[in-house]
Amino acid sequence: MSRIGKKPVDLPSGVEASVSGQTVSVKGPKGAREFTATDDVSITVDGNVISVEPRGKSKRARQQWGMSRTMVANLVQGVTEGFKKELEINGVGYRAQMQGNTLKLNLGLSHEVNFEVPQGVTVTCPKQTEIVVEGIDQQLVGQVAANIREWRAPEPYKGKGIKYKDEYIFRKEGKKK
Repeated sequence: MSRIGKKPVDLPSGVEASVSGQTVSVKGPKGAREFTATDDVSITVDGNVISVEPRGKSKRARQQWGMSRTMVANLVQGVTEGFKKELEINGVGYRAQMQGNTLKLNLGLSHEVNFEVPQGVTVTCPKQTEIVVEGIDQQLVGQVAANIREWRAPEPYKGKGIKYKDEYIFRKEGKKK
């Protein structure tokens, strides 16, 4: 039995959900999202609660049960609170700034990196060494943050590069004479 799948997803006030076939649509203050579940689960909306149940006792149905419930919970969280990833830039001369829909990064390369921000995500730079990625789609927010981090991943000797705010960089000792 799935411990996650058993829990119903509560809908906060101001959030509407509807199910048509295997597609769950959720509308909230931050926008609207939808998710199409596999045929192995059945999704029902009862008042302000969404519940997910497996169809049958197959292994695939039990696998999809917890995953589908988590996807529905992420839809609800996305349209109410949204998702956020914070990045830090460490290094002498490394900085970031927003210009319109483009994130300009100086990362010690011979050229400035221009990162086009995709639609559905907002990127802000409160400081020159901080980047905040926000949106209602958890997968898109995480992917954009990973793409920005990919330009200069943190190195283990001095810790220079772009890292997540809560990430720990394992440091190595340098060469000895």
